[in-house]
Amino acid sequence: MFVDVHAHIIDEKFENPVEVVERAKFCGVDKIICATSSYELSEKTFNFVKDVDGLFCTAGVHPEDCDGFEEIEEKLEELVKNKKVVAIGEIGLDYHYENHDKQRQKEVFEKQVLLADRVKLPIVVHSRDAMADTMEILKRNKDKLTKGGIFHCYSGSVEEAKEILKLGFSFSFGGVCTFKNAKKVVEVLEFLPIENILLETDCPYLAPTPHRGEVNEPKYIPLIAERIAQIKGLSLEEVALKTTENVKRIFGI
Repeated sequence: MFVDVHAHIIDEKFENPVEVVERAKFCGVDKIICATSSYELSEKTFNFVKDVDGLFCTAGVHPEDCDGFEEIEEKLEELVKNKKVVAIGEIGLDYHYENHDKQRQKEVFEKQVLLADRVKLPIVVHSRDAMADTMEILKRNKDKLTKGGIFHCYSGSVEEAKEILKLGFSFSFGGVCTFKNAKKVVEVLEFLPIENILLETDCPYLAPTPHRGEVNEPKYIPLIAERIAQIKGLSLEEVALKTTENVKRIFGI
């Protein structure tokens, strides 16, 4: 059994999300955590997963969607109290585009870290070109991170991963680890204990080789697991078992 811990199934590229789930189950992906990036998507995704076995979701506001956060903060806190919501996310910082307000992103990120503490949920961190500020906020709030969380689609260095591990976080990896030019990701995977590795697709983006450039789906999780098994010198069965155990420990599912 495999688990995709980060899949944007409620996306315009998927005309029929139910069929996406069915294809995933046929390929051995029995559980999917559906990722969200705004309150509107969080609500929509929750309504999709709430009555479906094996489906769960995160709820939170992505750094690129943080304008007007205070207007939805109370509604978000109510939404995340539902048992089908297993994490606050994806939240964090994204400095890739120059026109974003970095200070505003940091404020909203920290507010959601505090929300996670109040509702006792892990967080799913998005950090793009912003690792120093991301770590500063997490370290400053270390006592609030009692449920930990994951850095999704991790692309940082081994040295940064060491600091993240000290905070009690784990890491999820997707199709990038199958790319020929993914040297840094491979180095991180070689370093990390399997107990801190999870599987994700980040679909519909970043499809693994040999489907690179296509619309990604949770059904490709076994391809990602195969590559991680090669890197770690483990069997595919061991990767499936260990990563599923990690999901249960972190997200309680």
